[in-house]
Amino acid sequence: MTSARDRLIVGLDIPTIGEAEKIVATIGDEAIFYKIGYQLVFAGGLEFASDLAKSGKNVFLDMKLLDIDNTVAKGVENIARMGMSMLTMHAYPKAMKAAVEAAKGSGLCLLGVTVLTSMDAADVKDAGYALDPKALVLRRAEQARDAGMGGIVCSAEEAAAVRGIVGPDMAVVTPGIRPTGSDHGDQKRVMTPGDALAAGSSHLVVGRPIVKAADPLAAVKAIVAEMDAALKG
Repeated sequence: MTSARDRLIVGLDIPTIGEAEKIVATIGDEAIFYKIGYQLVFAGGLEFASDLAKSGKNVFLDMKLLDIDNTVAKGVENIARMGMSMLTMHAYPKAMKAAVEAAKGSGLCLLGVTVLTSMDAADVKDAGYALDPKALVLRRAEQARDAGMGGIVCSAEEAAAVRGIVGPDMAVVTPGIRPTGSDHGDQKRVMTPGDALAAGSSHLVVGRPIVKAADPLAAVKAIVAEMDAALKG
């Protein structure tokens, strides 16, 4: 996979289906991969996600699942039937193993969430972890690899180290991507698209710099161009 367009995931972090439909229509064929998370899911986003998949788009369902094994497995089975391309879950070993078994034969890429990009060392400590963010990310990357997961979600700052653990075949999906000169918002561990690809990321999630832009189509084109330059370089 070498196309920048294949690697860009547009984060539809917006409040209504109508706004999401407008963004997708505006961007057209310039983007083929979309992320749908809690905000949109709880506004009717699951049906919208199914419709997107049926229209030929790839859908990254960002649900960050975590529950007892049986509950996770049953949820994964139904999500796979929806035609989703990617699904996130917290990288806890037992839950990941249950999910991998449930997703067999479906083509659904399961992604283990390591440490949220809105968290820094103080946040991780406050959450009760003895490890610093990078050490915790790497530990969870090992566990996801051993469980047979399809990929990892981590900050681009950890992408190179994670790539060294998971090898060349697993996806390394990095949110918190901010084009040069853009506002970081509430993200604490961020990187530009070109730097993230150079660090080993396979997919980049870009939300607000696109959906909040005055011209979302122009924003997508600029990001894809930046990614293309990095890939060719």
